[in-house]
Amino acid sequence: MDKNAKHKKHTDEKQDDVTVETTENVEEVAVAEEPDEYKTKYLRALADYQNFERRVREDRIATSKNAQAATLMRLLPFLDNLEQAEIFIQDKGLKMIKEQFYSVLKEMGLEEIEVAGKEYDPHLAEAIDIVEGDKDDYVVEVLRRGYMCGGKILRPAQVKVSKKIEKGS
Repeated sequence: MDKNAKHKKHTDEKQDDVTVETTENVEEVAVAEEPDEYKTKYLRALADYQNFERRVREDRIATSKNAQAATLMRLLPFLDNLEQAEIFIQDKGLKMIKEQFYSVLKEMGLEEIEVAGKEYDPHLAEAIDIVEGDKDDYVVEVLRRGYMCGGKILRPAQVKVSKKIEKGS
């Protein structure tokens, strides 16, 4: 063998040794980092799954509340009719039925909006008429009751509002 070929072979062997050592070092580092990488991926997947469960739970609750509110809205005209009938028909049985029906609606989450004698709030009540009174913007009479469910207004009350009229000129 000539000297150049011998030197080249010796250099190639050294490079192969270096290459092998470098590859082994990279593999050791990769093997050392793999558990951390898998742990990170696992924690991310777990967090994503927990967020998904929370969103599904919130969606179910919201759907349930919307269905409940829709049902109550459909039943409110029956309650109004029973209240109107009670005005004209003084019957203990009718009063008992109305109170029982109202208690069932309250169990479902229905709440009456109390506005009588209070300052007028356009978010809770709809002013149907303005009448003369001692103070400005107070509810004098409730024409149709308003109701809420779970903090959301189902139907605003219809009211008469007072307006102070100056007498002088």
